[in-house]
Amino acid sequence: MKRLLVHVEGQTEENFVNEILGPHLQHHGYSLASARLMGNARQRHKRGGIRGWPEAKRGIVRHLREDTNSVSTTMVDYYGLPQHGNKKWPGRAAANRAPFAKKTVIVEEAIHENLTLELGSNFQPSRFLPYVMMHEFEAMLFSDCTLFAEGIGRPRLEPKFQNIADAYGEPEKIDDTPAGAPSKRIERLVNNYEKPIMGILAALEIGLDKIRAACPHFNAWLTRLEKIPEAE
Repeated sequence: MKRLLVHVEGQTEENFVNEILGPHLQHHGYSLASARLMGNARQRHKRGGIRGWPEAKRGIVRHLREDTNSVSTTMVDYYGLPQHGNKKWPGRAAANRAPFAKKTVIVEEAIHENLTLELGSNFQPSRFLPYVMMHEFEAMLFSDCTLFAEGIGRPRLEPKFQNIADAYGEPEKIDDTPAGAPSKRIERLVNNYEKPIMGILAALEIGLDKIRAACPHFNAWLTRLEKIPEAE
């Protein structure tokens, strides 16, 4: 049976994979599906956050070479990825000129090509399936604003959450400006918002089905992951 490792940029994403996504994917044929924070495994307190592509790639390549029965993926925020210099992610700068719907796809295809070239002709490309979120994890919480508000114990905030969701049509389209990022919007409404804890409580309350229905790019990625063990 295949093992899946999701390379993530923060503790919230790590918790989401380990507590929600992993158990779901194990029901689809993976023997294990878990998350790993990007960065030095011996310095966990310094890990997480946006990493340069060379460092992120080293970790992914190491995992794929050490565990030949594994699949790797990523869960990173498009807008936070470095665009220039020695930390730039493939495709990130070029994606600025693309239509909204193509931006993350361009980056995903570019990092897939870059990594598979690194691993050589003997590598099976289907073992690496990158996922780039348009915005941060919190965008997905707007998939069901009633359950979001209930999940964090703030039911009276449901109308305000709904107003944000309605303004963009889809959670994955919520504004990316520093002041308008999903987490910043939540923090302005929720005093002492604890991202790793409250975000996961909300996601558990909402459930994967509602998140998938509201977030097509996330759903497409998860659907592809589900099919990998079935192809064996």
